Amino acid sequence: MKIALLGYGKMGKVIAKMAVQRGHEIVYSSSASSQNGNFKEAQIAIEFSTPQGAIGNINKCFQAQIPVVCGTTGWLDQKKSIEEACAHTKGSFIYASNFSIGVNLFFNLNQHLAKLMKPWSEYNLAIEEIHHTEKKDAPSGTAITLAQDILPYTDKKTWSLDLTSQDAVGIKSKREADVKGTHKVSYTSKIDNITIEHEAHSREGFAMGAIIAAEFLIDKKGIFTMKDVLGL
Repeated sequence: MKIALLGYGKMGKVIAKMAVQRGHEIVYSSSASSQNGNFKEAQIAIEFSTPQGAIGNINKCFQAQIPVVCGTTGWLDQKKSIEEACAHTKGSFIYASNFSIGVNLFFNLNQHLAKLMKPWSEYNLAIEEIHHTEKKDAPSGTAITLAQDILPYTDKKTWSLDLTSQDAVGIKSKREADVKGTHKVSYTSKIDNITIEHEAHSREGFAMGAIIAAEFLIDKKGIFTMKDVLGL
């Protein structure tokens, strides 16, 4: 594949290295301060920029008829307009709050556990996420996905950073130096605790998942998810 990397920060550089190792070619890369290569040569784009830049990058791909895999979080208030733009341009799009294969298996485990816990109201639910201090958004997109997947099995209406809210699933966000990403879902009662946790050791898991998603998407039209990519 000939790949355009939209967002050439730490994640973009890891994706570039691993994509080349898999036999792909980086024909274009861009960051807030630079552009290199020819965007129009790309067969597919992988987008890991910023919440402020993602919308423009995604629409740029749709207009150029270049399939786009997006891992940027923090823009989902505009998700409906992006899906409409994809349909209007007959584009190709995959968004994931986290492309790690392990995290997507963790998402399925989280849903299954939430379903099992539904009858047991004596357990208090808690979600915690920890990331590096450079992460722009809080809570993480992964934590939001975990919460949204749990909501149908609770009497809560939404998620919130306000841990005292009675109507929301609370998410506790921490920012610490050099943390790749840790997510924990806990159910606590007076007699015991049940906890599932995913801890990323490096950015390579996110990068490989994004590349695999691009390989899946390149010859398809429409909107897909990592469940489609992994056959979950």
